Amino acid sequence: MGLLVWSPLAGGLLSGKFRRGQEGPEDSRRTTFDFPPVNKEYAYKVIDVMAKVAKARNTSIAQVALAWLLAKPVVTSVIIGAKNLTQLNDNIAATSLVLSPEELKTLDEASAPAPSYPGWMGMFNADRRAILENQVNAK
Repeated sequence: MGLLVWSPLAGGLLSGKFRRGQEGPEDSRRTTFDFPPVNKEYAYKVIDVMAKVAKARNTSIAQVALAWLLAKPVVTSVIIGAKNLTQLNDNIAATSLVLSPEELKTLDEASAPAPSYPGWMGMFNADRRAILENQVNAK
């Protein structure tokens, strides 16, 4: 099975033109129509890491985002939506960017979702353990 990724830059959010605490460009679609919906704080954390990689590689954040996605074995291609020729050329250049295993690991770690199941079960077990210990100690 392969994955064909639609909106890999999340409507421009992952291009680098949107940053924590900064207004996006007025002419950006995402400035007036915030779609697709994403957890912004989570995205900004990932964008910060992509920005460091982009700076070290002297390339754009958008290229890092696309190269990172294209490095995933399950991803067969991406569907980009460039607004102008500059964006199109920048996006296409991502196909030539090969990220190092260390860079990929750093990006994967920064974007890893918080554990859900079964991680949240530990919370209940810890509560149960504390309750049981209190009951035993009270006797």
